[in-house]
Amino acid sequence: MEKIPFTPQGLETIKTELAHLKNTERLAVINAISVAREHGDLSENAEYHAARERQSFIEGRISELEDVTSRAEVIDAEKLTGERVTFGTSVGVADEETDEELVFHIVGPYEADTSRGLVSTSSPIARGLIGKSIGDSAEVHTPGGTKSYEIISIDLFDMDRVIA
Repeated sequence: MEKIPFTPQGLETIKTELAHLKNTERLAVINAISVAREHGDLSENAEYHAARERQSFIEGRISELEDVTSRAEVIDAEKLTGERVTFGTSVGVADEETDEELVFHIVGPYEADTSRGLVSTSSPIARGLIGKSIGDSAEVHTPGGTKSYEIISIDLFDMDRVIA
């Protein structure tokens, strides 16, 4: 069974979503199905079919999150050195063509959010950067073409510093 890396905050977010789905959303959709059944003929009851579809989505998501949390491995940032780009580091890079500076935070696949600079360990960007040190050049193969970045900083990741 393959482990899934998480920051402590990322795993807590997943657990919170799972609890909400189980304790709030599941009960609400059961109630909605019950109310829709009272309206009569189920074959032409749009409310009933919508509620059943929502129930299917919720149960699927619950199943997925239960699997994820059972395979979760919280990575202890205290054990990271910050000398190389790894899971749990924030890496500052400079685009070698444009000199534009960017910061990427390397996280697990369930924490990724590119709009906040959180990139998954399985993304092309992270795969190109992982293992590199400050001063190294990294070629990143993206759907838009190959980009070259110079590693200018490596810090231990702190979710509290990432702007929500």
